Amino acid sequence: MSNFPKVAVVILNWNGLKHLEQFLPSILASTYPNLDVIVGDNASTDGSVVFLQARYPSVGIIENKENYGFTGGYNRILTQVEADYYVLLNSDVEVTPGWIEPVIALMESDERIAAAGPKLKSYTQKTHFEYAGAAGGFIDHFGYLFCRGRIFDALEEDLGQYDTQSEVFWVSGAALFIRKKLWDAAGGLDESFFAHMEEIDLCWRLKNMGYKVMYCPQSTVYHVGGATLNAESPFKTYLNFRNNLLMLKNNLTFWRAVWVIGIRFWMDLLALAKFLAEGKTKNAWAISKAHQNFVRRLFWKTKANHLKVKGIAWQHLTGYYARSIVWDFFVGKKRKFSQLIAKAFQ
Repeated sequence: MSNFPKVAVVILNWNGLKHLEQFLPSILASTYPNLDVIVGDNASTDGSVVFLQARYPSVGIIENKENYGFTGGYNRILTQVEADYYVLLNSDVEVTPGWIEPVIALMESDERIAAAGPKLKSYTQKTHFEYAGAAGGFIDHFGYLFCRGRIFDALEEDLGQYDTQSEVFWVSGAALFIRKKLWDAAGGLDESFFAHMEEIDLCWRLKNMGYKVMYCPQSTVYHVGGATLNAESPFKTYLNFRNNLLMLKNNLTFWRAVWVIGIRFWMDLLALAKFLAEGKTKNAWAISKAHQNFVRRLFWKTKANHLKVKGIAWQHLTGYYARSIVWDFFVGKKRKFSQLIAKAFQ
């Protein structure tokens, strides 16, 4: 057992009793020989902790006094976990046999790999990729995020087209493998995000520090998605728009951030107008509130500022797409990753 690095699978839970009942058995069936399974509870009120204590006494439980969100919750829980590798795993994920071993083997093969993720497929449509991470994440010229296997809401069927290990820009926080020492060095998650895109901000920070983020298709997990906030939630809209701007501010050089964020404000206003045209006034107002909150946070200290790693040109980072994914998708009608302009990728 000593030949295997210590891995801690840490599930952050907030009122996710039904998901723990459904998916914890697959996680506990994992075959990796040097493994701890821990549930970090964000002050649940649905009996999650009592259920775990009665049904699964082998599972470690660490309780937060209140709901600190995804970012604050994990930051507090992981200070109490000792391991060589952390696996941040959503409670609504079903894992497959042998899902840990290939990712750890990949990361052990290269000390410059800071984080990695498995193939993420849909639990409700298991033949297809899942929205949150699919086959690894990328970023376009204006900070819009997409994946191999998922561009905006267009999900591809998994036909083995993305079965090669490769460096990407980001991997999903639904199943994120990260070296413990680099989690510490990077300062964990930026708590100003609360939830959504915080793992992408962390991946970008790690890349700015000179490390790699990898996709490992030899490991597959199935994600339900939307377990905490559904896609139509105005609060989710607020977090997505605000956090994307925070991420750009955190990781871009100053003048690049000024230029990109300026353009994004106008593009976001188009999204706001679209919500209004569809009668979704709460979602439209959420974008306005996101902009207001972002402006108020312009001079806040961030993880990136604190670590002094800001300033690397994103054009030189693997996973950057030097075009507009919005244009290519909506105007160019490119619905699949394979249809994008190959020479535009770094």
